[in-house]
Amino acid sequence: MYITIIKKNKRVRNYLLATASSNLGNVMTGMALLFLAYDLTASNAYTTGIAIAQVAPYLLFGLIGGVIADWISKMKWLIRIDLFRSPLLIGLVLLDFSNQLAYWHLIIVSILIHLCGCLYNPAHRAIIPLITSERERPAVNSLTDTVTRGMTVLGPVFSIIFMNTIGVIHFFTLDALSYLLSALFLSFIPLKEEQTDKKHFNIFTAIREFAIWLRSHKTIRSLFEMTAFIVFFNTWVWQVGLLLLLQETMANAEVWYSVVTGWFGIIVIIVNLIIPYIFKQFTLKTYLLSSLIWGTGILFLGGLPAVPLLFLGIIWVAVGLPLSGLSRVTAKVYSARHAGKRFQFQCRPALFF
Repeated sequence: MYITIIKKNKRVRNYLLATASSNLGNVMTGMALLFLAYDLTASNAYTTGIAIAQVAPYLLFGLIGGVIADWISKMKWLIRIDLFRSPLLIGLVLLDFSNQLAYWHLIIVSILIHLCGCLYNPAHRAIIPLITSERERPAVNSLTDTVTRGMTVLGPVFSIIFMNTIGVIHFFTLDALSYLLSALFLSFIPLKEEQTDKKHFNIFTAIREFAIWLRSHKTIRSLFEMTAFIVFFNTWVWQVGLLLLLQETMANAEVWYSVVTGWFGIIVIIVNLIIPYIFKQFTLKTYLLSSLIWGTGILFLGGLPAVPLLFLGIIWVAVGLPLSGLSRVTAKVYSARHAGKRFQFQCRPALFF
């Protein structure tokens, strides 16, 4: 089925190529920001600052990005954001060549890149219903997730090659090129989008309506609170904490970080393929169980950081995270359908997800 869709649906094919290009660069840039922050400052606190710069834009502006994605011309929006992000990263490369690269440059670019992500990600996901039939949609969603996860494997391979040849700074060069490729592939997707009444477009009104609706539905509210808590640990403890742990316990920590990140991506892909055969229905209990699984894996990593046990801990985390993601989305859909009010689920899909 997957191969048939890719062969027959040219729009899906270009969408997946754009997704692969963009996410490959995202993986490389995420690692480069952490590596360079630590190299420039040798400080755990400053390295944590990079993680905060990655998460804060989504916490502050994530809902705004979802609202905008419901109202704008999504394809033009995505292409423009890609074309905006590329020169930001080239700027870091030029600063490094002139020996002027400083920590605050990394912070500013990290914030700007992730602000773009707040606007890009909801619109990017919202494209799928516009380029697929209802029958194709589950398979294309699965393909998109697989491609995204696949880049977490390919990215570390490139990172090891770059670290041993042209240097970490050129992670940004690859990302800049990946954004240009993404914009190119997106431009090949013919898409007719419905015209919206922009006279009634009000970001703050939409967010206020969503907040009122959310306040009256305890299950959904609890799910959002739990998600915010988990996102913090996924970003800080998993990404920054893992790098700092390797810095303290191993030589060539950056190489090891790339290796374990690639190993994690491989396991996640395998788990994603197995999950549908084991779990036929997801609930909030499944979400909590999966969060407990990967949380236990994090504790395992912290307590027993030796190499063989490190990889076992990575496997444990990689089992819990994709299951957590799938069950979270399904639980949102299930709860929204049984809440009695479906306007946010049906009319504000980008905001809701």
